Amino acid sequence: MGKVICAGLGPGDPDLMSVKSDRTVRNAKHVAFFRKKGRAGQARSIVAHMLRDDVVEYPMEYPVTTELHFGSDEYNQLMVDFYEEWADKLEALAKDHEVVVLCEGDPFFYGSFMHLHTRLQGRAEVEVLPAIPGMVGCWNSLQTPFTWGDDVLSVLMGTLPEEDMITHMKRADALVIMKTGRNIPTVRRALQAAGRLDDAWLVEKGTMPQERVAKLSDVADDDCPYFAIVLVHGQGRRPEAAE
Repeated sequence: MGKVICAGLGPGDPDLMSVKSDRTVRNAKHVAFFRKKGRAGQARSIVAHMLRDDVVEYPMEYPVTTELHFGSDEYNQLMVDFYEEWADKLEALAKDHEVVVLCEGDPFFYGSFMHLHTRLQGRAEVEVLPAIPGMVGCWNSLQTPFTWGDDVLSVLMGTLPEEDMITHMKRADALVIMKTGRNIPTVRRALQAAGRLDDAWLVEKGTMPQERVAKLSDVADDDCPYFAIVLVHGQGRRPEAAE
């Protein structure tokens, strides 16, 4: 009997991968990974130097990414069909093989593998290897403590309605905003309305060689990739703040 192992790869720098994920990826004979059509895939790129010469690869190509609104019926149906198809394929492979699915960040923190995990329950043995979430790598790139004392941290999606974002931004101390990209104008307006824009940073490809760090106010609306992260530091209770 085989099984499906989802290896969390961490924020991007292979040196920040767990020892267990590193060992699992290097020994894998069958590897599956998500990617956009026509792209190598971020997860595959992270482990490019680690894979065996005889590895069998299974690119799981998204049928759609940003071409359709993520909340539309057409988008939802395409993604449901995609995950069901790959759950079936992984179930079949796991009858005879150990299949390693690559996942950037931590698989259970907004990772695409979650949609396969739920579908594989009772159909195949599944193991998930945890990892450092991408946002942790990004806020460490800023070289400044991110939360202090009793700060409240909120993780928001740039796909949220603007008024919802504003409400959360006003309520929280530290902010992480994911899924930016084409949503950056909405994110910027929400931060401005919440009085947080001047303190916002954008980190793209955190911990990787192509890393970019910039004040969000200096970034153009058309210069923000989908997987860049916007960060606002907390300023909570700490002794040195009174000095």
